[in-house]
Amino acid sequence: MNKKRVLILCTANSARSQMAEGLMRHDHGERFEVESAGTKATSVRPEAVAVMKEIGIDISGHRSKVVDEFAQQTFAYVLTVCDNAKESCPIFPGHGNRLHHSFEDPAAVQGADEDRLTAFRLIRDQIRSYLREFALEHS
Repeated sequence: MNKKRVLILCTANSARSQMAEGLMRHDHGERFEVESAGTKATSVRPEAVAVMKEIGIDISGHRSKVVDEFAQQTFAYVLTVCDNAKESCPIFPGHGNRLHHSFEDPAAVQGADEDRLTAFRLIRDQIRSYLREFALEHS
Protein backbone atom coordinates (compact mmCIF):
# COMPACT_ATOMS: atom_id res chain seq x y z
CA MET A 1 0.00 0.00 0.00
CA ASN A 2 1.37 3.40 -0.96
CA LYS A 3 1.41 5.86 1.87
CA LYS A 4 -0.05 9.28 1.23
CA ARG A 5 2.46 12.05 1.89
CA VAL A 6 1.46 14.85 4.28
CA LEU A 7 3.28 18.11 5.00
CA ILE A 8 2.24 19.97 8.16
CA LEU A 9 3.05 23.67 8.25
CA CYS A 10 3.22 26.28 10.98
CA THR A 11 5.16 29.50 11.32
CA ALA A 12 8.16 28.48 13.43
CA ASN A 13 7.94 24.67 13.21
CA SER A 14 8.58 24.61 16.94
CA ALA A 15 5.40 23.38 18.65
CA ARG A 16 2.08 22.76 16.85
CA SER A 17 3.48 21.32 13.62
CA GLN A 18 6.11 19.32 15.53
CA MET A 19 3.48 17.77 17.78
CA ALA A 20 1.28 17.12 14.75
CA GLU A 21 4.13 15.39 12.92
CA GLY A 22 4.82 13.16 15.92
CA LEU A 23 1.16 12.36 16.45
CA MET A 24 0.49 11.63 12.77
CA ARG A 25 3.53 9.39 12.48
CA HIS A 26 2.68 7.53 15.70
CA ASP A 27 -1.09 7.18 15.21
CA HIS A 28 -1.36 6.89 11.41
CA GLY A 29 2.14 6.10 10.16
CA GLU A 30 0.99 2.92 8.47
CA ARG A 31 -1.09 5.00 6.04
CA PHE A 32 0.68 8.36 5.89
CA GLU A 33 4.24 9.56 5.45
CA VAL A 34 4.52 12.86 7.29
CA GLU A 35 6.88 15.83 7.49
CA SER A 36 6.57 19.22 9.12
CA ALA A 37 8.08 22.61 8.37
CA GLY A 38 7.68 26.31 8.98
CA THR A 39 8.11 29.63 7.28
CA LYS A 40 11.22 30.06 9.42
CA ALA A 41 13.34 27.57 11.31
CA THR A 42 13.72 27.96 15.05
CA SER A 43 14.02 25.08 17.52
CA VAL A 44 11.62 22.50 18.87
CA ARG A 45 10.05 23.78 22.08
CA PRO A 46 10.99 21.76 25.18
CA GLU A 47 7.36 21.91 26.33
CA ALA A 48 6.30 20.16 23.09
CA VAL A 49 8.89 17.44 23.67
CA ALA A 50 7.73 17.04 27.29
CA VAL A 51 3.99 16.74 26.63
CA MET A 52 4.55 14.34 23.75
CA LYS A 53 6.77 12.19 25.97
CA GLU A 54 3.88 12.05 28.48
CA ILE A 55 1.85 10.08 25.91
CA GLY A 56 4.74 7.88 24.79
CA ILE A 57 5.81 9.76 21.67
CA ASP A 58 9.43 10.88 21.42
CA ILE A 59 9.99 13.98 19.30
CA SER A 60 13.29 14.91 20.98
CA GLY A 61 15.14 14.05 17.76
CA HIS A 62 13.01 16.37 15.63
CA ARG A 63 14.52 19.52 14.17
CA SER A 64 12.84 22.68 12.98
CA LYS A 65 12.75 22.78 9.18
CA VAL A 66 12.00 25.51 6.65
CA VAL A 67 9.27 24.83 4.08
CA ASP A 68 11.74 25.50 1.24
CA GLU A 69 13.38 22.14 2.04
CA PHE A 70 10.30 20.47 0.57
CA ALA A 71 9.79 22.69 -2.48
CA GLN A 72 10.71 19.96 -4.96
CA GLN A 73 8.71 17.22 -3.25
CA THR A 74 5.13 16.19 -3.85
CA PHE A 75 2.55 15.84 -1.07
CA ALA A 76 -1.01 14.56 -1.26
CA TYR A 77 -1.98 16.94 1.56
CA VAL A 78 -0.57 20.13 2.99
CA LEU A 79 -2.03 20.89 6.41
CA THR A 80 -1.59 24.34 7.93
CA VAL A 81 -2.11 24.51 11.68
CA CYS A 82 -1.80 28.27 12.24
CA ASP A 83 -3.28 31.26 10.46
CA ASN A 84 0.08 32.83 9.67
CA ALA A 85 1.27 29.69 7.88
CA LYS A 86 -1.96 29.56 5.91
CA GLU A 87 -1.30 33.06 4.60
CA SER A 88 2.46 33.02 4.16
CA CYS A 89 3.45 29.52 3.04
CA PRO A 90 4.02 29.18 -0.66
CA ILE A 91 1.93 26.87 -2.77
CA PHE A 92 4.12 24.47 -4.68
CA PRO A 93 3.19 22.83 -8.00
CA GLY A 94 2.26 19.21 -7.56
CA HIS A 95 0.90 19.61 -4.05
CA GLY A 96 -2.53 18.17 -3.60
CA ASN A 97 -5.16 19.25 -1.17
CA ARG A 98 -4.36 22.13 1.14
CA LEU A 99 -6.34 22.02 4.38
CA HIS A 100 -6.34 24.51 7.23
CA HIS A 101 -7.24 24.32 10.89
CA SER A 102 -6.04 27.01 13.24
CA PHE A 103 -4.84 26.03 16.70
CA GLU A 104 -3.92 28.51 19.41
CA ASP A 105 -0.18 28.94 19.89
CA PRO A 106 0.80 27.28 23.18
CA ALA A 107 4.23 28.91 22.94
CA ALA A 108 2.55 32.28 23.43
CA VAL A 109 1.32 31.35 26.91
CA GLN A 110 3.18 33.15 29.67
CA GLY A 111 3.43 32.14 33.29
CA ALA A 112 4.60 29.26 35.38
CA ASP A 113 5.98 26.07 33.85
CA GLU A 114 2.80 24.16 34.74
CA ASP A 115 0.62 26.80 33.05
CA ARG A 116 2.64 26.52 29.85
CA LEU A 117 2.59 22.71 29.97
CA THR A 118 -1.19 22.77 30.46
CA ALA A 119 -1.52 24.90 27.31
CA PHE A 120 0.71 22.52 25.34
CA ARG A 121 -1.32 19.51 26.53
CA LEU A 122 -4.57 21.15 25.46
CA ILE A 123 -3.27 21.93 21.97
CA ARG A 124 -1.66 18.47 21.68
CA ASP A 125 -5.00 16.84 22.42
CA GLN A 126 -6.88 19.14 20.02
CA ILE A 127 -4.39 18.37 17.24
CA ARG A 128 -4.68 14.64 17.91
CA SER A 129 -8.48 14.79 17.58
CA TYR A 130 -8.19 16.80 14.36
CA LEU A 131 -5.67 14.36 12.87
CA ARG A 132 -7.85 11.36 13.77
CA GLU A 133 -10.74 12.93 11.84
CA PHE A 134 -8.39 13.79 8.97
CA ALA A 135 -7.10 10.21 8.80
CA LEU A 136 -10.63 8.77 8.78
CA GLU A 137 -11.71 11.06 5.96
CA HIS A 138 -8.58 10.77 3.80
CA SER A 139 -7.33 7.19 4.12
